[in-house]
Amino acid sequence: MTATQWTADSAGSGRYADVNGINLYYETYGTGRPMVLLHGGLGSGEMFGPLIGTFSENHQVVLVDLQGHGRTADIDRPLDIRSMADDVAALIDHLGLERPDVVGYSLGGGVALLVAIRHPEKVGRLVTASAGIRRDATYPEILAQQGQVGAAAAEFMKDTPMYELYQRVAPRPEDFPRLLDKIGAAMAKDFDFTEEVRGLQVPTLVMGADADLVPPSHFVEIFELLDGGLRDGGWTGEGRPKGGHALAILPGLTHYNLFLSPLFASTTLAFLEEDH
Repeated sequence: MTATQWTADSAGSGRYADVNGINLYYETYGTGRPMVLLHGGLGSGEMFGPLIGTFSENHQVVLVDLQGHGRTADIDRPLDIRSMADDVAALIDHLGLERPDVVGYSLGGGVALLVAIRHPEKVGRLVTASAGIRRDATYPEILAQQGQVGAAAAEFMKDTPMYELYQRVAPRPEDFPRLLDKIGAAMAKDFDFTEEVRGLQVPTLVMGADADLVPPSHFVEIFELLDGGLRDGGWTGEGRPKGGHALAILPGLTHYNLFLSPLFASTTLAFLEEDH
């Protein structure tokens, strides 16, 4: 099933929430323990189409389109994961969700992490997938490619799934070059969330592909900041991280297909469904 087919056939309900100064689009699927699911850059909630049935089998899934993405129109502020995290926290309040789990991939993984850092009281468990915490952890050739993202690239992207999606669902399809400009500006800014991660209290699964935008060692670095990977776990798990954190490097995947992999879904769900 393609993402387009999923949208046409889905039973989810799409709504807008006026929160934190933005009209945020979201869809809900299934019932059970709530999970907020956050997409990657230049995508939308549709990215998770092939997996939404798996995720929503035992969970109420809230699928969000982040600022300027999908069906959420852009507003007059930079694209910054901090403000987008505050959007998600405001949506959690708006929907009356009690400590939902927050799961994010790529850009959404960074946003999910910042939700847990800035609003830990609102989050049950966190899954941050394919998201580095330092800009300089990204491979140099990828940083060079990111430096070319801007409005001038819009013409060259007209045959891509990202452009097709935006033209089909965005409230203002003509804003695509502007979105590229804002994403390019965001990716050009240095960032380092090492100290924030070190103090993270929310049980966290750090996840990445074995051939991601950053080396696997960076995901290990994040896990170590959470007291993981520093000692033997012990027969009864007494040596595992005290915060309930975990690490998963998914085999045979890249940054560009992890979000479609059944391994992403099964690993996420196994972590979320552990005894609380």
